[in-house]
Amino acid sequence: MGYGIILAAGKGTRMKSRLPKVLHKLGGKYMVQYVLQAVESVGIKESIVVVGNEARMVQDALGEGYLYALQEEQLGTGHAVMTALPNIKDEEGHVLVVCGDTPLIKGVTLQKLWNYHLKTKSACSVLSALLPDPTGYGRIVRKEDDTLLKIVEHKDALAEELALNEINTGIYCFDLKVLREFIHDIKPENAQGEYYLTDMVSLLGAQGLVVNAFIADDFEETQGINNRSQLSLADKNLRMRKISSLMEEGVTIIDPDATYIDQDVIIGQDTVLEPGTFLRGKTVIGSDCIIGPDTDITDSVIGNGCKVNRAVMVEAQVGDLCNIGPFAYLRPGAELGNQVKVGDFVEIKKSRIGDQSKIPHLSYVGDAQVGGKVNIGCGTITCNYDGKKKFQTIIEEGVFIGSNSNLVAPVKLGEGAYVGAGSTITKEVLAGDLAIARGRQVNFAGWAIKKRNDWENEQE
Repeated sequence: MGYGIILAAGKGTRMKSRLPKVLHKLGGKYMVQYVLQAVESVGIKESIVVVGNEARMVQDALGEGYLYALQEEQLGTGHAVMTALPNIKDEEGHVLVVCGDTPLIKGVTLQKLWNYHLKTKSACSVLSALLPDPTGYGRIVRKEDDTLLKIVEHKDALAEELALNEINTGIYCFDLKVLREFIHDIKPENAQGEYYLTDMVSLLGAQGLVVNAFIADDFEETQGINNRSQLSLADKNLRMRKISSLMEEGVTIIDPDATYIDQDVIIGQDTVLEPGTFLRGKTVIGSDCIIGPDTDITDSVIGNGCKVNRAVMVEAQVGDLCNIGPFAYLRPGAELGNQVKVGDFVEIKKSRIGDQSKIPHLSYVGDAQVGGKVNIGCGTITCNYDGKKKFQTIIEEGVFIGSNSNLVAPVKLGEGAYVGAGSTITKEVLAGDLAIARGRQVNFAGWAIKKRNDWENEQE
């Protein structure tokens, strides 16, 4: 049986934030979620998240899918593991220990460490890495047979140890039975008065047990995040991984450096992303679309063959062959059928727009049900709010609404009805009817000429 222990109790002082470090986001997900995902990919079904600083906030963010161990005082990595162990009921098995601030770690790397640990039957296996400049890192010191002798911190290292360029990444595999037996033998005999998990290496070696180090292929993915600069660099790394993956799957991305895509976004083949595109959350985009430039889409679903230009969409659903923008805003609950046109400066909220309908420009449609082949003229709005409640507008198939019309909800426009431009509609329009609701036009002959003459006389 395999278990994961995720160390997520630290405050992250250098982040200068009220948030716990592990809850800072990269690519639309919490930092610690990437670690949990990598651990789960190894086949580990149960993970214990060690929480401390703002523990409730971390638990609420991650949900009920994990066990939690509260480390009330942060007394080092060894102490964190001691805190987690009571949550593991099995006596035998293996434990993968990973820091919650290493979002770049790949599941394939953890799998290699796990397989190596099992193959070598080690009591402990440490993930190490090779650095051109290892300054500041704990060094891996090996025995003549290449097994691990100890991990020595930079400040405590001798000259010959400082020359070593293999470092400890802070990721470990342990035999569960061995870990239980010896973890409490760690002593806080250091300037910080903390229990260091690194001390387990020499402790287990002194018992004649096998301790090994496995070298990661890429040091970069093992790096922890300690400040905002590192957070930004890690975010870019994850973004480029996602972009590369999408391009391999047949998505065209014109300028990867100017395109921002969260990790859970799905995009179909032959879709083109123009610069300035932000795709966030769990957005899904079909095939053969053109998205952007300068478009921001969050948690929305877009069908095939759509064009979205300089638009903002949040929790919206769009069918196939739709044309959106420029400068359109689809708010939560907006649902477009197929072949819908939503043009410039159009806002849609909590409304269903039927197939082949058009809202070309300068309109607001909120809390409405719009049928197919409807034309909503420029400047039309649904007046859905009376200051206390929201009301619905129903526009049936084939309705034509003239420019600058106000539809005062609740109101219904029947199939095939016409609304004259400039009308304020407050009552139901029956199918096939023409509704005109505006003041009668009156022309005053010569009034404009007389007014100008009066102005000229005043100036003299």
